[in-house]
Amino acid sequence: MLIYAKQPINYIIENHPLKIKTLYLAKEIDKKEYSRLMKMGFEIKRIPSDAAGKMCKNASHQGILAEVEDYALHSYKSFLNYEFVLVLSGLTDVGNIGAIIRTAYALGVEAVIACGVKSLPLEAVARTSTGALFDMPFAIETNIHDVINDLKMSGFTSYGADMGGTDIKDVKVKGKRALFLGSEGEGLTARVSSKLDEIVSIKMAHKFDSLNVGAAGAILMDRMR
Repeated sequence: MLIYAKQPINYIIENHPLKIKTLYLAKEIDKKEYSRLMKMGFEIKRIPSDAAGKMCKNASHQGILAEVEDYALHSYKSFLNYEFVLVLSGLTDVGNIGAIIRTAYALGVEAVIACGVKSLPLEAVARTSTGALFDMPFAIETNIHDVINDLKMSGFTSYGADMGGTDIKDVKVKGKRALFLGSEGEGLTARVSSKLDEIVSIKMAHKFDSLNVGAAGAILMDRMR
């Protein structure tokens, strides 16, 4: 897969250099940095900026691109012995998904399951997660009801995010837990919500419709740690 832009590539260089096949430089970098990169074992190629633009379809590459090993999706069933799992129901915006994965990794979530989609552009998810995807077990499972049932059978308490739920500050969160976040526009469906153990919300200080799913997810993940 092709990754570009400084933040995700710097993360991969520092944390997963063996995953890099070729590093492409479309602008000059510090000589000491170049020498350091040369010792890391992957191929380095200098390319013109217009060639870099063609490689990433004229996206903002910031002068650095990398061909890295493809991300290997996990089976969600391998997460059933974990303590804290995040389930994304129907989310499709890769910017939101990547940001949520980055936040989940920072806040101690052990795995993320994307439901209601058949596939996702993992290159974009890896980039928008600034590389954190490579440290987060991630699964895609179309049928969310299978996921709910398997999590319950494995001892998870399931929590769904919705504005009409109990304030998360008033909830005594169980040890083995799964947080469900709904899609950007519609949230969790009534059918999904009805199968979860508890619906939780974030009490607002001022009258407001809702928070972005990434912001709401970050607050809930932090309070469920």
